[in-house]
Amino acid sequence: MRTSNARALSERRVADLIKQEFRGITIYLFTVSGLINILALTGAFYMLQIYDRALTSGSVPTLLALSALAVGLYLFQGLFDIVRSQVLVRVGARLDRKFAPLAHQVAIDMPRFGFSTSESLERGRDVDNLRAFLGSQGPMALFDMPWMPVYVLFVYLLHPLLGALTLGGVVVLVFLAILGELLSRRLANATQQAMINRNAIADSNARNAEILKAMGFAARAIENFRTANSEHLKLQTKANDVVGTLGAISRVLRMLLQSAILGLGAYLTIQGDLSAGAIIASSVAATRALAPVDLAIGNWKNVVSARNAFKRLRDTMIALGEAKPPMELPPPASALRVEMLTVAAPGSGRILLTDVAFELKAGQALGVIGPSAGGKTTLVRALAGIWPPLRGAVRLDDADLSQWPDEKLGDYVGYLPQDVALLNATIEQNISRFSTRHDSAGIVRAAKAAGVHEMIVRLDNGYDTQLGPHGDTLSAGQRQRIGLARALYGDPFLVIMDEPNSNLDGEGEAALTEAIRGIRQRGGIAIVVAHRPSALAAVDLVAVIQNGRMTAFGPKEEILAPHRVTSVAERQSREVTA
Repeated sequence: MRTSNARALSERRVADLIKQEFRGITIYLFTVSGLINILALTGAFYMLQIYDRALTSGSVPTLLALSALAVGLYLFQGLFDIVRSQVLVRVGARLDRKFAPLAHQVAIDMPRFGFSTSESLERGRDVDNLRAFLGSQGPMALFDMPWMPVYVLFVYLLHPLLGALTLGGVVVLVFLAILGELLSRRLANATQQAMINRNAIADSNARNAEILKAMGFAARAIENFRTANSEHLKLQTKANDVVGTLGAISRVLRMLLQSAILGLGAYLTIQGDLSAGAIIASSVAATRALAPVDLAIGNWKNVVSARNAFKRLRDTMIALGEAKPPMELPPPASALRVEMLTVAAPGSGRILLTDVAFELKAGQALGVIGPSAGGKTTLVRALAGIWPPLRGAVRLDDADLSQWPDEKLGDYVGYLPQDVALLNATIEQNISRFSTRHDSAGIVRAAKAAGVHEMIVRLDNGYDTQLGPHGDTLSAGQRQRIGLARALYGDPFLVIMDEPNSNLDGEGEAALTEAIRGIRQRGGIAIVVAHRPSALAAVDLVAVIQNGRMTAFGPKEEILAPHRVTSVAERQSREVTA
């Protein structure tokens, strides 16, 4: 019930925000559209006056006056059309500035919950699609449609039969638009999901380009992409067929109606019920009445895409609005407590870690060992707040990690993942975590603690060296040590390192050992996941994680005693044999 109430409150907040931001602009655009559509009757009135007044009177001054008036009205119509177009473009830019950072925030969080990179980045593409739609003809058609009765009424005033015929054409085209909506809605979600699947495969292939090249199965990876791409193209073709077919039908009906208006008008003129000018005027007005529906049908695919994008972005804002900012707590300084921690894989929901519990005091360092796929990386992801626990809790000074805002928690936690990924920025920005404090001394101190300062200053641009999108200018060991410096920046209370020496040489391992000692000496807590014993030189406690459970925890000398090591090795050997 509390969750339901929170969501309802978030929905109201989002609705209020959208009203505050865009209600005034929407009313303004609707008003401008009304002026444009009223001025669009200029052509009909001009034809009516030319045929019924200027030609019958033979007055050239009347013709010139009517023409000058028509030119002036057309200019005003064009001016208002330009204003509307430019306002819509700026509304799109305004929406982008408001939604894009929120969408990117969600894109960063989504992989933690099992979504692919392509699915995560789709929120950013939603913003792009919505902005592009606002700059297209689609919104203009939607703003013009409410003014169609003006043209129907104008034709009706010329003659009721002509008005009835025009109204019938409008009803038929509106029916086609509704049919297009029903058919497009069914295909839109399937096409979107197929595109996400295709992009996920493309992203995976690009990230593993070296493996595909080295082991010669790029062709098979491309075939996998081709299959997903074919499915996407099939669905997209169906969607385009729907829009194209209905668009062609609407254009034919519009031309038929225009001819029918002319034919019926000619008949009424022969009968003496209509003037010659009214024939042309009614044809022009009827064509204009149907134009917004015809334009909407032709752009309906974009309308559906923009509507779905807006719905996803609205849901994004609602999800973010449900998260209440926690109260700021004092910096942690005494302990880390893990209470019956159970963690499941975000994507599959499979339990990876069960009922892990231990406590570390300030100044202690824990080494985590165990066989591969035993749950060590799952543990550190939960300790760093990356994966939410299914049950149990991770506490800093008795406060659950969820009680800390992400920005503040980042000041107290340093994390070195198993696969070090450096951002497309300078070394300084990577180590400082894009800090705006310009703490040069802190950056150098972290680099020295990681034993990487000398290597950095020997580079041509030193700390200002751009790493590029993949950091290929550095070796794996250099990237790992810069990642370690990033984890140590700001002297965080808790530093978590997953296989921190996997790419280090002897000098790097010595620096790692000194870094762990430094964390302990300043009253911090270090957690090190390791397969190589050299990484455990400076730890005082060791935990063994096997099959998703913690099977041992205690002082390093006891856990790594010869009989204990033999026992662990025998168990691992039996598991491999099995």
